Amino acid sequence: MAILVLASTAVLAAATAQPSAAELATQPIIVVTGQRLPAGAAEVQQRPGGSDLVMASEYKNRVAVSLRDALAFSPGVYAQPRFGQEIRLSIRGSGISRSYHMRGLTLLQDGIPINLADDNGDFQELDPAVLSHLEIYRGANAFRFGGTTLGGAINGVVPNGRNSNGFRTRVDGGSFGTLRGLASFGWKSDGADAWVAITRDRSDGDREHDKRRSLRGHANLGIGLASNVQTRFYISANRIEQKLPGALSYDLAIDNPKTGKFVGNQKRNIDSLRLQSRTTVELEDMDLEFGAFANAKKLFHPIYQVVDQKSLDKGMFARIGRESGPFEVHAGATARFGTVEAKRHANLDGKRGPRTFEADQSARTIDIYSEARFRTGKFSFVAGGIYTNGVRRQEQVFPIAATGKASFNQLSPRFGAIWQASDSVEVYANFSRSHELPGFIELAQISSFVPLAAQHAWTTEIGTRGKVGPAKFDISLYRAKVRNELLQFNVGPDIPASTFNADHTLHQGIEAGLDLKLANWAILRQVYQLNDFRFRADAQYDDNRLPVIPKHLYRAELKLGPKAWSISPSLEWVPQGAWADYANSFRADGYTTFNLSGAVKLLGSSELFVDIRNLTREKAVGDISAVVNYDTLTTSQQAIFYPIERRAVYAGVRANW
Repeated sequence: MAILVLASTAVLAAATAQPSAAELATQPIIVVTGQRLPAGAAEVQQRPGGSDLVMASEYKNRVAVSLRDALAFSPGVYAQPRFGQEIRLSIRGSGISRSYHMRGLTLLQDGIPINLADDNGDFQELDPAVLSHLEIYRGANAFRFGGTTLGGAINGVVPNGRNSNGFRTRVDGGSFGTLRGLASFGWKSDGADAWVAITRDRSDGDREHDKRRSLRGHANLGIGLASNVQTRFYISANRIEQKLPGALSYDLAIDNPKTGKFVGNQKRNIDSLRLQSRTTVELEDMDLEFGAFANAKKLFHPIYQVVDQKSLDKGMFARIGRESGPFEVHAGATARFGTVEAKRHANLDGKRGPRTFEADQSARTIDIYSEARFRTGKFSFVAGGIYTNGVRRQEQVFPIAATGKASFNQLSPRFGAIWQASDSVEVYANFSRSHELPGFIELAQISSFVPLAAQHAWTTEIGTRGKVGPAKFDISLYRAKVRNELLQFNVGPDIPASTFNADHTLHQGIEAGLDLKLANWAILRQVYQLNDFRFRADAQYDDNRLPVIPKHLYRAELKLGPKAWSISPSLEWVPQGAWADYANSFRADGYTTFNLSGAVKLLGSSELFVDIRNLTREKAVGDISAVVNYDTLTTSQQAIFYPIERRAVYAGVRANW
């Protein structure tokens, strides 16, 4: 961390320095899709706040089982593995106490939301193995996609036949019976292109009862309807089977992290099919983008009971961008509608027993947003707002007939500014409001719904990003005053957590990334997070810290070698572990893990790579399911801890032709 702080100070002191001609010549080329609706690097650089672009090449030497492997070096992203493909994914403390599925972030594929209509989601359906890059928009910087939440948005972009032409294959495997494969093919002609990929994954996991299997297929077809009009159709199909090893007591997680739970044969199996389309139109003074999507999903999830759901989510979106002199305007709308056939059964060793619950759930979420930008000299000023209307309804038919309904209306403005300090350095600031509506997991704790309010926050952010000499940096400082934060706590082993609205909470911190090119053959990558999340003068918890996420997190990787080969030692350092409870009665210990990856070019375009994790066999807690007061729990109730990954060795080969 000291290296990062010292180097960051030097970078900020030189922030207004002008790059040399040689340095400018090495700047990356930015490709813009439509001048008024930018994509990728161009869109990231136009945000007056924390944002990042992660190319697939940055994690190609890792066995990217989950988004954690892809986002490990994205500033501000807290992504910790729990087991298999399950991770805790949070930005700025979003969904901080949700110990399953995902809340507080908007996930998208090619700019189209994949969250359910009630805003809950499963990140397992975004497969990092097939992505060309990821765009991360922290906090209100997700405005471009109608993102409203405290955490922001993550947009995964898949290849197409124009930027990924020909065949690509990859096979990797190693510890715990892991074996994974990828095959893709891209094709293009003057007026059309197509891309298709299939991935297969299997592993016994690094814990008992941790076996996983998955089969995924992705394809898209682009058709040029005119010189300025293109339509692209997408299809994704997923079959994901994951046994759940469960949480452990603290002592067991430290002493024997291999241990898993077999009671109830718990698992989460997902079958899903997603269809989506996007049409872009470039006119003389504006760009249009519109499309539709549908996602059918089946969830079979034996836990304390067998959760048995079939859902259908569908929607449409439209965006417009217009530019006139120094003025630029963006506007758009996204409408999502979803239905769920929700059933629960007694869990008979992972099989359906007698029915215990049945209900029909429906959700609607509509986001309407607009943003204006004005440029003058080296300054850009941004102002906008987003309005959300949401409805959640449940018609319970068993064991008794009951109805639950909740509706929400939220309006959040935002204001921002960017100063182009030099050709390669930006300084930004923004003041924005975010909001987050509760979903069925929060509301349907009782049949008539728990009376929960929408979470909202006012966030102030300042920061800078750019390149000075050998340093590339991205640093943001933020402070969010949150009202009605949706917090959860476990009530018993394997029982879904209860949710409540906290009165006043505070989320503030630092998100920092610093890459140093030490030589042509040596690059040091670093990220650091300061996560200061706490209650504010709460009647029950006073100013206690919020549990689950540690205050400090530092990662570093040193890549050594020429283009023909490389070796990359890395570390993850958590100086002090996270609190386990809202009462702050127990805190986990910190830890340091060391990893090693490397690659060497073989014949043609083929490469061999190695990924070794937790070299020193460190034993520690990596994730926690929050509780109210740890000290008052029984021994069985204290099983809320998930160990970090055990030592593992993986290797693979990839090739393009």
